[in-house]
Amino acid sequence: MKNLTLYLVALIFLFVTKVLGQETFESKAKKIANKIEKVTKEEKAALKEEVEAVNVQLSEGKITQEQADKRKKELAEARATIIEEKVTLAQNELNDLVQQKVDGKIKEGDSIMKHALVIRWNDEIWKEGKKGKDSIRGEKRTTSQFVFAMGLNNMMVDGKLQDSNYSFIGSHFYEWGFTYNSRLMKNDNLLHAKYGLSLMYNNIRPTDNRSFVVNGDQTVLETNPVNLNESRFRNVYIVLPLHLEFDFSRPQVSNGKTYFRTHRSFRFGIGGYAGINVKSKQILKFDQDDLDYKTTIKGDYNVNNFIYGLSSYIGYRAFSLYAKYDLNPLFQDNLVKENNISLGIRVDLN
Repeated sequence: MKNLTLYLVALIFLFVTKVLGQETFESKAKKIANKIEKVTKEEKAALKEEVEAVNVQLSEGKITQEQADKRKKELAEARATIIEEKVTLAQNELNDLVQQKVDGKIKEGDSIMKHALVIRWNDEIWKEGKKGKDSIRGEKRTTSQFVFAMGLNNMMVDGKLQDSNYSFIGSHFYEWGFTYNSRLMKNDNLLHAKYGLSLMYNNIRPTDNRSFVVNGDQTVLETNPVNLNESRFRNVYIVLPLHLEFDFSRPQVSNGKTYFRTHRSFRFGIGGYAGINVKSKQILKFDQDDLDYKTTIKGDYNVNNFIYGLSSYIGYRAFSLYAKYDLNPLFQDNLVKENNISLGIRVDLN
């Protein structure tokens, strides 16, 4: 509990810092978001075509249902690998951007257009002189956002955090995705349905020089005979998140008409997610005979093929504190049921 309290204090401090520098971060991070959006859309479109081709083969009786399901999973894994590689490059850019902000290299005015009145509204920029000083564009009931989240990851057993089995600080999660945000009531801005598609990475690092070993239908931690520099277990998921979002952004009145804006004030969301596992692998690093070794072992490790859970976030404008919890255990048949839990920071960029 002491470690958890310290982490929460640090996380809240980081959250406040990010809120204060939000406008600068948004303007520069938007370019990175566009890169990731392009990659994701292209790969999703390619996967859709490949899956449709498999469905045609199935309907023509050329393959069985079992073969079709296997082929679809293989295609999803291949496309997830491509997305992972390309998104990792963009993630590095985002990490560099955050570091520049921390180092004070990004000034507060870097994201503001000079010599113009700029109004940001659902990803559009309108200047004074083009639409008029008091004119704003009519909003859409449904908008879209790029979502990025990261933070700490661990496991729970019977309501207890397993920080003795897994590194508390060393285990992380990452999530990239796109969401749609639909206002539920015509004349009120409070309630929104938020839904989309995300690529989720859950990493855990076993403690005490241990790694996972498969023994029949059981996947257990065992001490490794080699002195490990790193032991990391990663699972990659494609998930469909769904949240009910409460947005306290005030409406804006112009020329006697009311316009509703989102992500301009405090907001929180409650909901969940469901998806499929597309990759499981264990990464081991060690030194031997003055040489550095890195071993990557891929397999199913008896990991559940599906994932579903609860998630929630609370924040101000684009930045939120984010928590999620898997309702089903990580491993299918283990005697000890371990459920993944995550806590971190989430960014929703309009």
